[in-house]
Amino acid sequence: MANIKSAKKRIRTNELRRQRNLAVNSRMKTFVKSAMAALASKDPAQVAKAIPAALSEIDRAASKGVIHPKSASRKKSSLQRRAAQLAN
Repeated sequence: MANIKSAKKRIRTNELRRQRNLAVNSRMKTFVKSAMAALASKDPAQVAKAIPAALSEIDRAASKGVIHPKSASRKKSSLQRRAAQLAN
């Protein structure tokens, strides 16, 4: 256990951020999973609803610093490519 006041504060801060990051990451993964399920079902109405929601959650996670911006770009690109393949 830390003895220095600033180290104790850092421990508390890190825990709060870890919990926030976990929640944001989990929410993002849930939306991406639902988008992938919509793509697998090949239902255009579901895809049109799920893809924008997933892209928005990915952007939100990147803006909060939970995932790297390039990782967000890669995830978004992958989803959009799959949606475009379904449209063709």
